[in-house]
Amino acid sequence: MNRLERTATPTRPLLRGALTALVTPFTPGGALDEDALRELVRWQALAGIDGLVPCGTTGESPTLTPAERDRLIALTVETLAERPSRSRIAVVAGTGTNDTSATIAATRRAGELGADAALVVAPYYNRPDGRMLEAHFRAVADEGDLPIVVYNVPSRTGSNVTADVLLRLAEHPRVIGVKEASGAMEQISTICRDRPRDVAVLAGDDAWALAVMAMGGDGVVSVASNEIPGEMVALCTAVSAGDWDAARRIHARWLPLFLANFRGGPNPVPAKAALEAMGVLRSDAVRRPLLPLAAADRERLVELLRGLGLLEGGGRLAAQPIAEPAGPAVEAAASTRPASTHPASTHPTARTTTRRGAAA
Repeated sequence: MNRLERTATPTRPLLRGALTALVTPFTPGGALDEDALRELVRWQALAGIDGLVPCGTTGESPTLTPAERDRLIALTVETLAERPSRSRIAVVAGTGTNDTSATIAATRRAGELGADAALVVAPYYNRPDGRMLEAHFRAVADEGDLPIVVYNVPSRTGSNVTADVLLRLAEHPRVIGVKEASGAMEQISTICRDRPRDVAVLAGDDAWALAVMAMGGDGVVSVASNEIPGEMVALCTAVSAGDWDAARRIHARWLPLFLANFRGGPNPVPAKAALEAMGVLRSDAVRRPLLPLAAADRERLVELLRGLGLLEGGGRLAAQPIAEPAGPAVEAAASTRPASTHPASTHPTARTTTRRGAAA
């Protein structure tokens, strides 16, 4: 297939700021918890998040069936559409696999369900080289009928999308960004310097977000914004405004949480344990081969959350009624809240009932 001209593309969403790599809520029995997902998405929208990423690594995509992936994408799009802010919150659906044809099909399906773009991870296990990686991503961009974000995470895939490969891909009109989780700062800085300005460079790790944006990156695909969406928006807003002192303060304040989200188990095990302790999720259930956080690790995590002010003394987030879809007046009121104020006390998903979990 001939390469597409940039002028002939469909709408290219401009990805900037904080995008949440959504966890997938499960019931204790392992089924999708659709109500919990809706509540999580509503809270994200209320906090002013810039984008949502369902069905990614944090969403336990390897254990989702095709029907479940479809449902998660559809629910995310539908729930955002309840609010007037839907037009400014991008949905970037995880569609990547280690099979090019399957990835193309999943990307097309995500577009049919209303996603704005697809997050396409480098093929894992079969470990293609640079030439093969470029051909894979180009095929998905050519045939997937949706703008794509290249996801480079060598620790999970066993291969690295190098700067030269990414920069060639960035010439494609449907390649709109890269989620860079290699940790290779020289590589990331080269991409930031040389990519087209409308191709976003997004940090793939919260602890690196400030550094990546300091090199010219555009934001972060965040795990921590499941827990603190307002704070991650504030971090990105401070950088955009050139307020580096504020950005450094926010980064330093939440660095312990960024690190804790990867201690005691692989992502999203610690994050789900934190969300249950905070009252955001009813259950921290994960799907095998993952297992919930061990008791000792859970205890340490709860102490950290309490020290960060994310829990009440009894181990739960402040209880408030669930927020139903709101109109422009509520949206405007939410926008006046200082971005650096953690929204725990107004969390719309917290319940008045006691839940099983990590309360100390």
